[in-house]
Amino acid sequence: MAAGRSGAAWGSFLAGLGSVVSLPLAVYLTRFSGRYDLLHAGFAIPVAVVLGFASLALARQARLQSALKLTADHRSGLAGVGRVLGFVGICMAATGLVALGVYGLLEYVGSRD
Repeated sequence: MAAGRSGAAWGSFLAGLGSVVSLPLAVYLTRFSGRYDLLHAGFAIPVAVVLGFASLALARQARLQSALKLTADHRSGLAGVGRVLGFVGICMAATGLVALGVYGLLEYVGSRD
């Protein structure tokens, strides 16, 4: 099995992809639901964070596995892509959390009048 093609590298890529896709997918699905509002898409934030950190951990594991091989290819691209996707997913979740915080603050200030 070539470096970058290990199970940890694939897991990192898939977890990172799930992390990046979870918030936009939750927002998109609220458009077609009569029971859920846009605010309910915030429940996807913990999912994005968990998948993002899992992606980072799996990317590190894949990099360590690649370093231990005698025929290690130091360009393990799939794990690197997974690491970047995981980081982007965590940043998107942090942005969503800030947006929910600002919304909550504005609702609080608006209800005081």
